[in-house]
Amino acid sequence: MNKFESVDEYIETYEGKAKEYLQQLRNIIKTEAPDCTELINYNIAAYALVDGGKRNEQIMFAGFKNHIGFYPHPSTIAQFWDDLFGFKKAKGSVQFPLSRPLPKKLIGKMIKYRLEELKK
Repeated sequence: MNKFESVDEYIETYEGKAKEYLQQLRNIIKTEAPDCTELINYNIAAYALVDGGKRNEQIMFAGFKNHIGFYPHPSTIAQFWDDLFGFKKAKGSVQFPLSRPLPKKLIGKMIKYRLEELKK
């Protein structure tokens, strides 16, 4: 397994729809959280939403064969549980299948929510 040094390097290992969705997700995060810090954590793409943010202050995503995993935080998943109807989800994650359009507006709302939650 590759040990990634950057999100660019991570995304470059994918092809087709997976690569496209990973880049779109990256762009959404950077748009909604322009002050975030991009890094690799658990060998996947991560974004510290606060300076020096630890795991619970990060949003992460990962590519898979048939979906993109998005890990915004358990409280964010709980807040948007009903909005995520039809997507496979768990306590702190949601899977966006490559066979469906990426729900960009919903993802943006989730990121904004998590940012606001961290300001409290």
